[in-house]
Amino acid sequence: MDNLTPNDMSAVIEADRAHVWHHLLPHKPLETNDPRIIVEGKGMRVWDQKGKEHLDAVSGGVWTVNVGYGRVEIADAVRDQLVKMNYFAQSAGSIPGSRFAEMLTAKMPGLKRVYYANSGSEANEKAFKMVRQISARHHGGRKWKILYRERDYHGTTIACLSAGGQQERNAQYGPYTPGFVAVPHCLEYRKADQGWGDVEDYGRRAADAIEEVILREGPDTVGALCLEPITAGGGVIVPPEGYWARVQEICEKYDILLHIDEVVCGVGRTGTWFGYQHYGVKPDFVTMAKGVASGYAAISCCVTSERVFEQFKDAPDDPMHYFRDISTFGGCTAGPAAAVANMEIIEREDLLENCTAMGDYMLEQLRAMADRHDVIGQARGKGLFLGAELVSDRDDRTPAPEKQVQAVVADCMAQGVIIGATNRSVPGHNNTLCFSPALIATKDDIDEILEAVDGALGRVFG
Repeated sequence: MDNLTPNDMSAVIEADRAHVWHHLLPHKPLETNDPRIIVEGKGMRVWDQKGKEHLDAVSGGVWTVNVGYGRVEIADAVRDQLVKMNYFAQSAGSIPGSRFAEMLTAKMPGLKRVYYANSGSEANEKAFKMVRQISARHHGGRKWKILYRERDYHGTTIACLSAGGQQERNAQYGPYTPGFVAVPHCLEYRKADQGWGDVEDYGRRAADAIEEVILREGPDTVGALCLEPITAGGGVIVPPEGYWARVQEICEKYDILLHIDEVVCGVGRTGTWFGYQHYGVKPDFVTMAKGVASGYAAISCCVTSERVFEQFKDAPDDPMHYFRDISTFGGCTAGPAAAVANMEIIEREDLLENCTAMGDYMLEQLRAMADRHDVIGQARGKGLFLGAELVSDRDDRTPAPEKQVQAVVADCMAQGVIIGATNRSVPGHNNTLCFSPALIATKDDIDEILEAVDGALGRVFG
């Protein structure tokens, strides 16, 4: 901020208004209101063009800046690497690419191969293409279908939207890629909506619903099952006890590859390196992006087992046998250089332990807040990945109106605290407040977030 004069900022604002097409933002209001420009960040704080300070409780807006802002060591690592060697197509290797692949897979027993790309959507596309090529080469084209779960989200490309369980994200972008089939979700708080009756072991029942879809479609047609370990934008949904064990059992029974989308949960967000590691499952694919480099460089990874990798090198005399795919910017060295430094920070500062401790504290306080605010139907989450579903009536669990949920977000923003909420996701169910502060969060940071939410709920809902 010190280097920018008011005239400089006026020019920036007008350039933004005239030329920038923002993400997830209606632009009509910007004809009469200034766009928000985030100018600087340090630790958990960011400052806008007016110099107003905000505590960021959503890590860059979309669960990304896991180690906080202003990490000089990451910036230096990227700068030093770019001066030495900035780019070569990933058909060749790089020093940071090799180093990070080794570091990463050491955290992921059973997985050995890292395919680099530059966004979560792209990483998921790679896994989808691998499944299709395995089907074509090893199953006569039969096991081509990919199952996805309602409320889950896997990216913005047409194929990823085809695997997306959020109707409002998908709307108006069809027709979609064929071969993607939905399975029911596992949100126990809304089990009454699923018509399963009084279920004693809900986790197992929700997983059995996946098997029912497999049997309906034909097990010999299903190649993979793609799930978030904990659903993010669909409502911050932690699977119930018994769910993941049964999912693993089903995949093994029908020879279905298990693809876990860790784009949000990966690299510490839930208190473990990866969200799936809370549940003891053994995936065939794990995709990741956001927290891999905490937003200091663009990078995503599709990590696979050797079992998957071997299926692309079994016929070296066939010019079509290998994975004929490229991600241009998967060859950038900035991403893995930043990712190495990011992972070293998480280890050195014990941020997984801090994430668990601060997440437990925040969840406990959110649940206590429900004693004061009937509008909180359920607080849930794991680590520093938390949500509070808001309802108009606790008895029948009617979702709170979306406008009021967004009013809570706006009230917190006015207080200088940035929180999130599910939006353009599931029709009639965009009613969950979302929290994902950086893994460096202190108790004082958490208390400041909670105080802002407490006041906003009181003002909006009374």
